[in-house]
Amino acid sequence: MLDAHQHFWHYHPVRDAWISDDMAVLRHDYLPPQLQPVLLANGIHSCIAVQADQSETETHFLLDLAAQHDFIKGVVGWVDFCAENVEARLEYWAQFPKLRGFRHILQGEQPEFMLQKSFLNGLCALQKFDFTYDILVYPTHLDAVKTVLSEVPDQAFILDHLAKPYIKNGLIDQWAKDIQILAQHENLYCKVSGLVTESDWGNWKIADFRPYLDIVFKAFGEERVVYGSDWPVCLLAGSYSDQLSILKEYGDARFWGENGAAFYGVDL
Repeated sequence: MLDAHQHFWHYHPVRDAWISDDMAVLRHDYLPPQLQPVLLANGIHSCIAVQADQSETETHFLLDLAAQHDFIKGVVGWVDFCAENVEARLEYWAQFPKLRGFRHILQGEQPEFMLQKSFLNGLCALQKFDFTYDILVYPTHLDAVKTVLSEVPDQAFILDHLAKPYIKNGLIDQWAKDIQILAQHENLYCKVSGLVTESDWGNWKIADFRPYLDIVFKAFGEERVVYGSDWPVCLLAGSYSDQLSILKEYGDARFWGENGAAFYGVDL
């Protein structure tokens, strides 16, 4: 089993100002020695570390951790896709075998940000170096994501957190239509992660998530869905085991490890 989405950080109150008072559980250091026993207790032996800060310093930080801990199989880092020298930066990062792909926190941008020529040029350069790309967006960004997938048709993409559907409010119809359209692009995978934080923290029940999961598994099929926990962010709404319990009845060995390993090009 592979957890294909989690984060590490040394908490810094200025850099991590996004962690508000109601998210105080995240105002701590979260590092590999804290995660590994949690993974093992849940039958999981490896993970993919994903960027949380938009800097190349963060990318080096995660790669250093991966070099020290074998259970971190790969890293999703950050690079400035709008920079004129983006291809040179990607060539630099290509020397690190555990760096498997990149992400930008697009949920913090307007949808049109990802449609800029400079950003699209950066995405187009990824394939030359065999890098993946994690799409982190809200449902309001999905029309723009459709355009990106058409503009960069051969790039390996994965949609983080099901595009953060409005589970707390039970809104599903437009999101479902968009997901079904996006899933027609065979180069797009979907990461089933981060569900609990889109729910009513502390008051959710497993039934709240089933309609969303049913849509994703039907749309993407068993070959393009990937398990991720979003630890430690998931702790806002439950323990690691709590978030895992939501998914117990879904997927087979492909979902729980093989698909993620194939997408990121790592060994289980």
